[in-house]
Amino acid sequence: MSEVVNVVCPHCDAVNRIPRVRLGGTERPVCGRCRKALFDGHPVALDEEARFRRHLERTELPVLVDFWAPWCGPCRMMAPEFEAAAGELEPHVRLAKVDTERAQGVAAGLGIRGIPTLILFRGGREIARRSGAMNRQGIARFAEANLRT
Repeated sequence: MSEVVNVVCPHCDAVNRIPRVRLGGTERPVCGRCRKALFDGHPVALDEEARFRRHLERTELPVLVDFWAPWCGPCRMMAPEFEAAAGELEPHVRLAKVDTERAQGVAAGLGIRGIPTLILFRGGREIARRSGAMNRQGIARFAEANLRT
């Protein structure tokens, strides 16, 4: 396992090299460019294709993405659960949200046919997918079970 991990800042998209031991520590790592927290317990909105690709390809942590839409009832119901899961899974998993209405190219490119859909990426590649609303515990179990394999 690498001693240093690259993490893309959720605020300014700068790539930061963080010692892996600091991910589990009490002192939260901050971005070298904008000085904001790299992990704040909230999912990152990735509604532009370039930004989506940057976070997937340059962040060395697994990235769990919620594909949703504002008009979707189950998506709105799952939103606070996904938010709570971010607080639980960070800093070992980056959580992100993609509004399929604003990022239609991203959703189409990944073959999103129903929402909400969760996709877990590692190293920029999809390793697991699940459609349907879940609670916080289900989201965490989905991520943890698929990261063990």
